[in-house]
Amino acid sequence: MSNITFIDRETGNLIEEKPPGESFLKFIYGNNPLGKFSLHFMLKRKLASSLFGWYMGLQRSAGSIQHFVEKHNISLEEYVIPEGGFKTFNDFFYRKIKLSARPIGQGLVAPADGKLLVFESIEKTRSFFIKGNKFNLDDFLMNKELANKYDGGSMLIIRLAPVDYHRFHFPADGIIGTSTKIDGHYYSVSPLALKQSLEIFCQNKREYSILQTHEYGDLLFCEVGATMVGSILQTYKDNTLIDKGAEKGYFAFGGSTIVLLAEKEKVQFSEDLVFNTEKGIETAIKLGETIGYQITG
Repeated sequence: MSNITFIDRETGNLIEEKPPGESFLKFIYGNNPLGKFSLHFMLKRKLASSLFGWYMGLQRSAGSIQHFVEKHNISLEEYVIPEGGFKTFNDFFYRKIKLSARPIGQGLVAPADGKLLVFESIEKTRSFFIKGNKFNLDDFLMNKELANKYDGGSMLIIRLAPVDYHRFHFPADGIIGTSTKIDGHYYSVSPLALKQSLEIFCQNKREYSILQTHEYGDLLFCEVGATMVGSILQTYKDNTLIDKGAEKGYFAFGGSTIVLLAEKEKVQFSEDLVFNTEKGIETAIKLGETIGYQITG
């Protein structure tokens, strides 16, 4: 299996990513029969992720924080550190960020830190993923009416690695509805897994809500859990008017993904993001960076 690479948006440099557990991911998502057995009979199931999430909530897990910070060169100056420090690894994992560290840009903005792909049309996912399948909205949303609403629309995927800031925020001003939960498995959302099939998004645990906006129509915001993600937690209040950049919620320990759907001809994504995606490469993005604009005329 190929290595994971992405474009640093600020420098334009191509960077090779070294995610935690990379060798193990290649083992379970490669062609090894034992790896496939481990995936289907253990790792995709809730128990494995729940147990790991439970451990990360124990005080003894705090001993791993310093090593993790040093190994992945995380700048703690950007974050709010509680008095007395982080009590558990999960406290550190879903740490809050200082507002000054993520200024909110113009237009539609990134809802999280992570590695991003954008598709001007969902049809274009065929050329990116190995199996060449169109992203199946019916299976993803489990709602025929919503699937029809976003058919022919555009899609954004932000992958949050374990080293990333794991709170997510609103990409635009608007009115946010209730969150609908869809039960599922806990497959990894690493590119090593997703390159094999986009169907993982239609099989994992996920939650979605609709953000009604003036500029971009109704944006569908979906959080997707993954291997070792203990929980998806919403911190917003249902059916309220919210500001762009306000916190929506957070993930407990693990890798995870945000999928944003826009109706047809509502959003024009930034040219550099479209160009990188067409080359089959993710772009490293920060919360609040401009990722698109309203289509007018």
